[in-house]
Amino acid sequence: MDSKEEKRPAEPLEVTFYTRPGCHLCDEAKLQIAPVLAEFGARLCEVNIDADPTLFERYNLDVPVIFLADRKIAKHRVDRSQFRRQLLDARRRSGHRG
Repeated sequence: MDSKEEKRPAEPLEVTFYTRPGCHLCDEAKLQIAPVLAEFGARLCEVNIDADPTLFERYNLDVPVIFLADRKIAKHRVDRSQFRRQLLDARRRSGHRG
């Protein structure tokens, strides 16, 4: 491996946010997580469950649902401090720095 590959920055953490239009809990959750996402440089991938019948069936009564990698870390309401700890733990496990 050459030195350029060794020094390549790690990919940002990716948070998947299952939501739907008009969801007030989703809007509140986004307000809670936005500063933490910015702090960690994490990417937010919003997924509208109403656009996918499988996701609709799975999460209809549970949005917002938040995943970090393949792990569900929150649903309905989000605690900002807990969300921050979960991102910090994920960054440590994956070797992210910052």
